[in-house]
Amino acid sequence: MRLLLVEDDLMVASGIKLGLTHAGYAVDWVSSAERALEVTLREAFDVAIIDIGLPGMDGLALTQRLRKDGHAMPVLILTARDALQDRVQGLDTGADDYMIKPFELPELLARLRALLRRSQAATSSVLSFGPLELDTATRLACIRPGGQPIELGPREWTVMEYLLINAPKPANKDKLLQALTGWDKEITPNAVEVYISRLRGKLEPHGIALRSIRGFGYRLEMAADGSTDPHITAA
Repeated sequence: MRLLLVEDDLMVASGIKLGLTHAGYAVDWVSSAERALEVTLREAFDVAIIDIGLPGMDGLALTQRLRKDGHAMPVLILTARDALQDRVQGLDTGADDYMIKPFELPELLARLRALLRRSQAATSSVLSFGPLELDTATRLACIRPGGQPIELGPREWTVMEYLLINAPKPANKDKLLQALTGWDKEITPNAVEVYISRLRGKLEPHGIALRSIRGFGYRLEMAADGSTDPHITAA
């Protein structure tokens, strides 16, 4: 998943970005609302994390502008202001959640997972496809019944999660590439093929196929009966 972090404090931004990157997210950081508006014109993000106390346009005005411009991604507001009116104002401008500084990283990660579930209309942290289950809270993948674990590297996890969220529709290759990397990292489209190939090797023994859709991307299918209309459920 790709996150946009809008925070003008370098130390705070570095700490948040490091923690989120270690948790498997691709994180892009900007230090102003004006820069955030520029990048959201041309790039897609799954969640925006916005500090209120930005120079120039503040975080509340940025959130309001994003909503006015038609951006539906979840927005998590960060602020040191803890008054009730501040929280109400943040939510009323279009934010989906509100966190008061200082905070602990595990709580931020839990709130992000909740926002992502809500945006994907899921009610649980567990995504499933056929016998495959991914728990986005514990970051464990397994095959049911029996709970046989599947070992996934950080980028393999990102690809698998994106495929599950999109199933039974195909996942767009360009968007998948964006989900894997931020501005400070470079992954070629051919590298995506490497992760797809690795996942095929882990899924095919369990009757799950990864089909390439020419000119678009990839789709999960049940290999046993050749079905092209499997479904994703929230356990």
